[in-house]
Amino acid sequence: MIPSDAISTFLASFTLIGLAEVGDKSQIVCMALASRHRHGPVLLGAATAFLLLNTLAVIFGAGIAAWLPEQATATIVALLFAAFGLHALFTQRDDESEEISELAGYSVFLTTLSLIFLAEFGDKTQIAVAGLASNMALLPVWVGATTALILVSALGVWVGRALLQNLQTIWLHRVGGAIFLVFAAIAGWRALS
Repeated sequence: MIPSDAISTFLASFTLIGLAEVGDKSQIVCMALASRHRHGPVLLGAATAFLLLNTLAVIFGAGIAAWLPEQATATIVALLFAAFGLHALFTQRDDESEEISELAGYSVFLTTLSLIFLAEFGDKTQIAVAGLASNMALLPVWVGATTALILVSALGVWVGRALLQNLQTIWLHRVGGAIFLVFAAIAGWRALS
């Protein structure tokens, strides 16, 4: 049986990262590539990129947690999450106007993997995964974040622009921003206690 704290960590990671990524640049990359190519290689490239990125983020988060005192880590995480939350709440997004160019001479899989890896390396979701991993169990954070990112990418590949045109992604980003602020408050409380 899976411990309840692992399930809650998975759900927290899944929700936070999933809402933060809906309508973001990696989903736009998947939509653009899937509109011109077979869906399988696009999704496999995105999934591989997220597996690598989240592995790096979890290792980095665990390293920071081992190196810095818990109060310092919690303070940094609280500040980062507060900044991400405020940014998501108050920024008007216009990512859909970005043009996605394919990498000449590469397979669709490698193009997707490269574009997602470069677009997401050091992005807010990767930093959020590192922050979660510095305060929570590593495996549930990694599984939750990776599952969320792959599902958001699959949503972009299979449903694509039609769904995003009917959903107002600004509200999804605002909900994600509010969740970031909740996590910032929790981390801030940990820093103070």
